[in-house]
Amino acid sequence: MAQAFPESFLWGGATAANQYEGAWNVDGKGASIPDHMRGGDVNTPRQIDAEFDPDALYPSWEATDFYHHYEEDIALFAEMGWNVFRMSINWTRIYPTGMEDEPNEAGLAFYDKVFDCCRAHGIEPLVTISHYELPYALVEKYDGWLSRELVDIFFKYGKTVLDRYHGKVTYFLTFNEINIGLANMGCTLSTGLIKGFTGTMAEIDRTATERFQAVHHQFVASSKLIKYAHENYPEVKMGNMIAFLPTYPLTCNPADVLANQATMRQMDWYCSDVQVRGHYPYYAKRLWAENGIELDIQPGDEELLAEGTVDFYTFSYYQTNTVSVDPNAEQMKGNMTMGGKNPYLEASDWGWQIDPTGLRIFLNEIADRYDNIPLMVVENGLGAFDEVVVEDGVERIHDPYRIDYLRKHVRDMGEAVADGVNLIGYTWWGPIDVVSAGTGEMRKRYGFIYVDKHDDGTGDLHRARKDSFFYYQKVIKSHGTDLD
Repeated sequence: MAQAFPESFLWGGATAANQYEGAWNVDGKGASIPDHMRGGDVNTPRQIDAEFDPDALYPSWEATDFYHHYEEDIALFAEMGWNVFRMSINWTRIYPTGMEDEPNEAGLAFYDKVFDCCRAHGIEPLVTISHYELPYALVEKYDGWLSRELVDIFFKYGKTVLDRYHGKVTYFLTFNEINIGLANMGCTLSTGLIKGFTGTMAEIDRTATERFQAVHHQFVASSKLIKYAHENYPEVKMGNMIAFLPTYPLTCNPADVLANQATMRQMDWYCSDVQVRGHYPYYAKRLWAENGIELDIQPGDEELLAEGTVDFYTFSYYQTNTVSVDPNAEQMKGNMTMGGKNPYLEASDWGWQIDPTGLRIFLNEIADRYDNIPLMVVENGLGAFDEVVVEDGVERIHDPYRIDYLRKHVRDMGEAVADGVNLIGYTWWGPIDVVSAGTGEMRKRYGFIYVDKHDDGTGDLHRARKDSFFYYQKVIKSHGTDLD
């Protein structure tokens, strides 16, 4: 029998408003960056349009329509046994351009209904305040997070969220996968450095100084909001969220080990060192110097970073890669990035290497680094092709590959808990089918719940339980011990 998780453990799933909610221009909502992005696929980068093309398909406009199905969906989540639902608030539903003096009451009222519905089903909302949905108006006026003006604009939005929902939500995350903003691809969804840009995500090329400066502004904004929460709502817990992209040295060549250490520092540790410890790490100055990065750190920024540290650490985990100084080392596709092939691992249909043991390894590494701060795995899952079959007049989706992925990752999380890691929650990514952030596809499905929506925009949006729905239900009911 597998290791048991604590009875207080939080089991659930995770979604993002821009990939799930739909209703993109309903009840006063404004346009966000994803609303300007077309669909793509594993070989075709997503196109960003500064101006909407009337003949193009923008998958976030309808997504899988949580806006009109939230009661049905939350009831299905409760049927699985969830006690936590990680979701995000759509910034442009609250402040359509980000620059309004007063929030949009219709948007605030929608989330009141969602949170009340969650509570009625015994589900704790875990809310990401900014999850890849920057108002497009802030791109047009400020070039996104490159401008320091966004610190106060975000604070106004975040303060509105905290003031309104602190009695209904205990756990908040400030920015989703904040470290993705350090990479060129993150200039789209994460930091919005695309003023006037029309083209594919692969064509964006901003300087390292611009990318790191934008993330510095997000650090300051996050800390400012966390400080406000701690001073006004001590019952609220504020967390960060890291796209954890761990790597191994390809070989025991010391040069590979050093290269891997540098990669981990920049992509995995840099942002959380700031948000957990409250200051830039000792290695930052050399990192900046070697990459020609010159940051504008204003008076008071360092004090604010120290005063606004997080209460808990959350991260996404999908895969691991390898690092080598060998220029001919084979590369694999991944979550927002490329990485080296690991000969000991299998890969998904989208080329993401599957490594459940790595989850245990890096849970321990994070716990070691941050004095066993409370941890949550808030994204983990398998995107795959699903086939709907009709058996005895009923739709069935048999997804043993997803069950196998879940089984192995839960088993290794249980081992990490037995190791002593302070792991308090797990939310599977895309527990109901959503639009892929990276490719804009629907056929890349993660869900335990199937949604009839397709890449060409067709589908009636009806929901159906996959085999993995009932498997996760069993896992939760057994506190993680029944994995057969």
